[in-house]
Amino acid sequence: MMQRRPMKWGICHIYASYNNTIIHITDITGSETIAVSSGGQIVKADRLESSPTAAMAAAKKVSEIAIEKGITGVHVNIKAPGGQNGPNNPGPGAQAAIRSLSRMGLRIGIINDVTPLPHDTCRKKGGRRGRRV
Repeated sequence: MMQRRPMKWGICHIYASYNNTIIHITDITGSETIAVSSGGQIVKADRLESSPTAAMAAAKKVSEIAIEKGITGVHVNIKAPGGQNGPNNPGPGAQAAIRSLSRMGLRIGIINDVTPLPHDTCRKKGGRRGRRV
């Protein structure tokens, strides 16, 4: 009978904006970094940093490091820019990154959306009549 190794969980923080995708794996407490990569480390052109292809490559790089360090499963936190002025929906890299993580052999646990939402904010930039284009 094969001995089952105990699962070792980590947390994968994915920040997906329309300009970049940053993938950061920590231990389960969230205090110790295991691996970090971003779309900007993968591609040369600025406009490609947020692309699904760059996100997949970054996720592949990060998951290889994590597996090497003994992580077998990750809980995923997805974050869009959010807040007062940013969009509340994650960029194109988020979905691709998760798919790539699971394809590399990491078990995916809970997927959370941790986009910051204002509970009534300071005044938005742009003045009374908004931004005039």
